[in-house]
Amino acid sequence: MRPLYQSMLTKNKKEMTEVKLFCGLIYRDLDLLREATRLLTKAFGPLDNESGIYDFDHTEYYQSEMGTNLIRRFISFEELVEPTRLVNIKAKTNEIEKKLADRDGDSFKRNINIDPGYMELSKIVLASTKNYSHRIYMGKGIFAEVTLIRKNNKFKFLPWTYPDYVHPIALVFFEETRTILKNQISE
Repeated sequence: MRPLYQSMLTKNKKEMTEVKLFCGLIYRDLDLLREATRLLTKAFGPLDNESGIYDFDHTEYYQSEMGTNLIRRFISFEELVEPTRLVNIKAKTNEIEKKLADRDGDSFKRNINIDPGYMELSKIVLASTKNYSHRIYMGKGIFAEVTLIRKNNKFKFLPWTYPDYVHPIALVFFEETRTILKNQISE
């Protein structure tokens, strides 16, 4: 193997370390948020950051299932995780959504939407159960997409980035969380 190529492999291997797990939550009911947060911290450990809240009014996509006057919040977890865990993490958040859903026989209506993702210093990656041209299949029915990239010392959106991910409150959360991650990596 050529020395330069070997050096690049070694460098990339060192850079591919653990990442900061976060979840985006869409909900209406504060008690439901508290219960979801309790279940999430039981599964993934204590929180180290929470965003402010803001109206989730960028789309009507969830209204037929979850109603109107939806709220958006982000949370991040203390413990860093391997990025390959995202598939199992998404499966767990889907399980929590179902546990908190209204059931009618075999069908259910979610009361809370939980979207896990992870942050590296250079990007934010989301998990999804929906395929699209910019998403990569990760296994077990889960896809991943880079939704924000770091450029010129701030997060930049991409053509497919959801509008609620570039809301000022979300961007403050991502900057704060990135600082926490940077400090964790430095330790």
